[in-house]
Amino acid sequence: MSEFCKGCGVKLQNEDQNAIGYTPSLDAPYCQRCFKLRHYGDLTINMQQGIATEQTLKKINDLEGVIFWTVDLFNLESNLVSRINRRLPGKKIVLVLTKRDVLPQTLSDAKIYRYIEQRLAQEEIEVVDVIIAGYMLKDGGKCEEVLDEIHDAVKRYAHNQNVIFMGMANSGKSTLVNKLLGSADLTISRNPGTTLDVIERDWDGRKLYDTPGLEDAKSLLTYLPSLVLKEVIPTKPLKPYVSQIYEDQSFAVGGLARLDVMCKGKASVVGYFSLSVPIHRGKLDDADRLWKEHLGGLLSPNIDDTPQTMKAWNGPCIKPKEKIDVVIHGLGWFSLTGNIREVRVYVHQGIQVTFRKAMI
Repeated sequence: MSEFCKGCGVKLQNEDQNAIGYTPSLDAPYCQRCFKLRHYGDLTINMQQGIATEQTLKKINDLEGVIFWTVDLFNLESNLVSRINRRLPGKKIVLVLTKRDVLPQTLSDAKIYRYIEQRLAQEEIEVVDVIIAGYMLKDGGKCEEVLDEIHDAVKRYAHNQNVIFMGMANSGKSTLVNKLLGSADLTISRNPGTTLDVIERDWDGRKLYDTPGLEDAKSLLTYLPSLVLKEVIPTKPLKPYVSQIYEDQSFAVGGLARLDVMCKGKASVVGYFSLSVPIHRGKLDDADRLWKEHLGGLLSPNIDDTPQTMKAWNGPCIKPKEKIDVVIHGLGWFSLTGNIREVRVYVHQGIQVTFRKAMI
């Protein structure tokens, strides 16, 4: 009999059916929540906003070992934790960039390494190594190459120490750990908050710890229901949405975000979003009417049915030949270049927008 659920790490109990950790029988290896997630994809208790990041970081600090920090390349900006070393003092960190297979293959690994090096310096983050990962949804081939590289990094940096896997919710952490363990014990799903407590496993003569995903209150992924998460989180390589514009235009990403581009000549707008999320382009003059009349219908998926909950973000001036990304945390990004005089983004209140040098 196990005291803890081997899928999410929570302590098992059979007293309260509505509480975390409930199982009809304490002899069961999984709590009822994990059982239903694993077999039916049914989320009975939503913990998207239930696990405080500071609480998780404290648990990680209390563990002895080298940290393997999983960061989702597609959601890079919402996954990076600025000055993370100050919150994990004395911990050696290996950065594992997950979901490489989602990004276009035209983006070389060499360019990814250069870009990440710049972003780490900007965020004052120090790591001992960077590993580009992904390909975890299929066995063999590139998946095995990534696992071999992680094994090598463990030998190089951990020696006889334990290893701790941490990362933002939905960063692919538990999927990667399952692959390393050669099992399917850990419960995985698209829902943030699937792993609820530290899970300890014996692995290669050491302890391996999987930890709860860090919560990001400024990411759309923290608020979207399960069915919408399925649409928003890409699992296949991105096919960029490419548009050339010559006059003021507005771009709706479903009903989740709106980009207004005011140009003074030719400009290029390229979108990098899940293939399941439609992008609607139209004249800026008609954008307010479109959102008022079609939010929740033509403009779907969406969080609610009123544009009044949305906040405007004003972008920086774009210099000639400069290329910037407009990142909507948890959703994707637009890449802009050309004769643009003004950029404005509308997202739901509380969601972060980042303007950065173009990654692709």
